[in-house]
Amino acid sequence: MNQASSIFFSATQSKPFADVLKEVQTYLSGKYATLMSRHPEEQKQQIVSYMSQYLTDQRLHVPGLTFDELIDRLYAEMVEYSFLTRYLFSRDVEEININSYNDVKISYTDGRILPAEEQFSSPEHAVDVIRRLLHQSGMILDYSQPIVRGHLANNIRITVFGAPITDKDKGIAASIRIINPQKLAREEFIQNETATAEMLDFLSLCLKYGVSMCVTGATGSGKTTLMSWLLSTIPYDKRIFTIENDCREFDLVITDENGRVLNNVVHTVTRSSEDPRQHIDQEKLLEFALTANPDVICVGEMKSAEAFASQEAARTGHTVITTTHANSCFATYYRMVTLCTQKYEMNDQTLYNLVTEAFPLILFVKKLEDNTRRMMEITECCILPDGQRVIHTLFRFAVHATREEAGRICIDGAYEKVRDISIGLQKRLLENGLPLSSLQRLLSGGEAS
Repeated sequence: MNQASSIFFSATQSKPFADVLKEVQTYLSGKYATLMSRHPEEQKQQIVSYMSQYLTDQRLHVPGLTFDELIDRLYAEMVEYSFLTRYLFSRDVEEININSYNDVKISYTDGRILPAEEQFSSPEHAVDVIRRLLHQSGMILDYSQPIVRGHLANNIRITVFGAPITDKDKGIAASIRIINPQKLAREEFIQNETATAEMLDFLSLCLKYGVSMCVTGATGSGKTTLMSWLLSTIPYDKRIFTIENDCREFDLVITDENGRVLNNVVHTVTRSSEDPRQHIDQEKLLEFALTANPDVICVGEMKSAEAFASQEAARTGHTVITTTHANSCFATYYRMVTLCTQKYEMNDQTLYNLVTEAFPLILFVKKLEDNTRRMMEITECCILPDGQRVIHTLFRFAVHATREEAGRICIDGAYEKVRDISIGLQKRLLENGLPLSSLQRLLSGGEAS
């Protein structure tokens, strides 16, 4: 920032921001050749310098903005993503929903949903900014492709609907989801009442000692955040192999103060291509992961034929953790069956037997009406000697009452431990190396070591 210009600047022309933006854009277009730099930071300094000089020379001012604030807004509008920039890279924002050019809502991590402080100036302005976002992933929005999906960064997904799918005078509709914007520690899950310490310790021990599990729930329920924490509890000497679709959300690599990697992680992501030889989906990545000596395999989300490969991996001795979309623990197995049929036409009962054997534990998480996230239930599927399956609830969040206070929904409830794990799962954990003392603490409700 040109501090000298900011200190000694004295404006004589007060104009609307849109007019100043247009003038500065026209001015910089004549300087474009001198702005070509291979270093983004150097180019930014050049652009800011030219902006500062022009505003100073022309003595331009926008009501309500200081000199430095005006420079920041001009730069964001011309080079970045307008007012969306600060929301895209904010740690407390998890979603930006654009209903039309003049209706932008921001969803915060604490559950608040508020209108953006600013709005696009016109339908055309909204389209221009969103096209810049899509350009990051090589996507084009036009009449021939009015619905597109891409990503801005590893953890930012964007889905856009344009004309003629939407009304032209609305400009655009879009959903920009910032996945897992911040990592939560065990204490934060407990403080936020997402789960109890006993539930978290139980899940961590099960994953560490080879019990495959599936985290289920709706979009935005907190599946990825929870799974990321569970994976972070894996000992450093065990190799984690993650498989994700389109863009990478996980960042599990841990380094010390000297940059030396401490744990053992491989992150992979799919690659879409119209050429079958270059197309790499989750199913193919899982196939190769099995030959890469993994201790724990994370399939980011089961949404297609990779479900069959995932259950095959889990049934053949690998520890697999994954997510899917379902409305309950019980419904999750039937969702898995439906996904598996996309790979093979098999009897539903046969597939049900396979997926219940593969994933004995299901975790159902939900974002409640009061915007709190709760682990609603943890179930274990027990296989009886005659082959029948019985699903037992181990933990649950019991809703006692729903009330309204000052126009807001409040939900009263409490976590309950319903029963201990089965003798069969206890035996499996012990065989996989869980110390007997840890199992005894687990059954008595004490903290795991």
